Amino acid sequence: MKWSFFMPLLAASMLCAPAMAQDAKVGRAKASAQCAVCHGQNGVAQMPTAANLAGQQELYLVKALEDFRSGKRENEMMTVVAKGLSDADIANLAAWFASIPVTVQPLP
Repeated sequence: MKWSFFMPLLAASMLCAPAMAQDAKVGRAKASAQCAVCHGQNGVAQMPTAANLAGQQELYLVKALEDFRSGKRENEMMTVVAKGLSDADIANLAAWFASIPVTVQPLP
């Protein structure tokens, strides 16, 4: 087969891969210090206005945090918190929250 067939697939797979190595353990420690008050120790929100983050898609979390940090997405609390996050912090936090297992039960 020709390489031209595989190049779009290779490019797409690279776009879907996280940009940097992440460490869920480091993310857990950071989340414990900064995120737990609103989002809970286990990623289940403690406040009705905060999102549940447990089991959320890693790429979504990275994008959301980057958008809060840049001001593209606004929230009174998250805009302030995200401004102090480095790229590594964002990757680690996303890895932590994405790694938390979530179970869903069907309604009776």
